[in-house]
Amino acid sequence: MFELDVRSRKPIYEQLMDNIKELIMTGVLTTDAKLPSVRMLSKELTVNPNTIQKAYRELEREGYLYSANRKGYFVAPVDWIKPDEKLNELKPQFQQLIQEAIYLGLTKEQLVEWFEETTKGGNVDDSR
Repeated sequence: MFELDVRSRKPIYEQLMDNIKELIMTGVLTTDAKLPSVRMLSKELTVNPNTIQKAYRELEREGYLYSANRKGYFVAPVDWIKPDEKLNELKPQFQQLIQEAIYLGLTKEQLVEWFEETTKGGNVDDSR
């Protein structure tokens, strides 16, 4: 379910966060789905429980998860994520990627094509 690269320079908790976000955005994890317990996931991935806890707490802070007292972590409804704040946070990263792609020869038509390919799955909300 989760793929971690121990040789990556990216911290394990960030890799785990990215994995969980991807599972949420692709619909594999749906609203109110329970995530594995910190202890269980720690054993499964052979990662320190504090690392798992850090990823879960950060995802909760960002609005992707919520915790229920003594019951664990669950996927939060999409409307809990503050889209304006998140989009403003993503914009500089996105612009940097677009600049690099343009430098490498990306055209506006190709960018539109990539956008359409990405939204074909029906999981991405392109109504904004």
